[in-house]
Amino acid sequence: MAKISVVIPTFNRPELLKRCLNALLKQTFEKSDYELIVVSDGVDEETDKVISQSSVYKKQITFISLPQKKGPAAARNLGWLTAKGILVAFTDDDTIPDKNWLSDIWHSYQGEEEIAYSGKVRVPLPSAPTDYELNTANLETAEFITANCVCTKQALIKAGGFDERFASAWREDSDLQFKLLLHNISIKKIEALVIHPVRQAPWGVSIKEQKKGMFNALLYKKYPYLYTQKINSKAPWNYYVSIFSFFGMLAGLITNSIIVAAVCSICWILLLGLFALKRLSITSHSVNHVVEMIVTSAAIPFLSVYWQFYGALKYRVLFI
Repeated sequence: MAKISVVIPTFNRPELLKRCLNALLKQTFEKSDYELIVVSDGVDEETDKVISQSSVYKKQITFISLPQKKGPAAARNLGWLTAKGILVAFTDDDTIPDKNWLSDIWHSYQGEEEIAYSGKVRVPLPSAPTDYELNTANLETAEFITANCVCTKQALIKAGGFDERFASAWREDSDLQFKLLLHNISIKKIEALVIHPVRQAPWGVSIKEQKKGMFNALLYKKYPYLYTQKINSKAPWNYYVSIFSFFGMLAGLITNSIIVAAVCSICWILLLGLFALKRLSITSHSVNHVVEMIVTSAAIPFLSVYWQFYGALKYRVLFI
């Protein structure tokens, strides 16, 4: 039996996955004491080809895939249910585990039947990061994330694993954390380190990211007290004021109420400017990034509130 099973969900990111796997194959931990399980979130011919065509990968790695795309939570469930190790370590395909990652994990383990660990994450940043890069760096201070967490298999069985309704890479790790806490399974901080470089993101990525907010409502419905205590992430008041001001401006223009239109437009532009300046205060001031921050700052309040209400309706919970 392996001491540690490492589960890595992936989908159509073979180059990132190879970087992660190469780091895992260079661990100071004895190779016979750990197994690597790569789980594709759906049919993934490129990843299958990468592993099957490499004699090293094929020998050391178990590759399995979901029959259809269901999200990283479902992929991780398939992975840990397949695992043979005493401990199940989770990381992502875009991380670079430190060479001592598995050794540090095993040396922290004291033989407990039910326990979980949260390791360290480091996000390298340039001197003038983008807003997306800065947001990714928040992983360094997160309590419990699947880029670097470990559970005994018995703890996962007791907690029930990941909730597959979290179909995107958002809040599924907090859901597992809260389940562990409610089952009185201790979560300990350990020194085991993974590096999490920031992936190159398309222009305006923060607009697409707002969709993940719908899963905040699901997490809140399941654990209202823990959500409020540890996360409490909802659309802020200035988003609502910004939306109200924008539609007030339109209403004023349509009804020829010049004063209403002027007051509302000034309020909307002021809030937009303050939001964009806040995001730019410690990020890149390149022309491209400044334009991106202005455009996305105009769109984010509308999309954030939309997806929050969408989640509230979808999961039938008062979440405003």
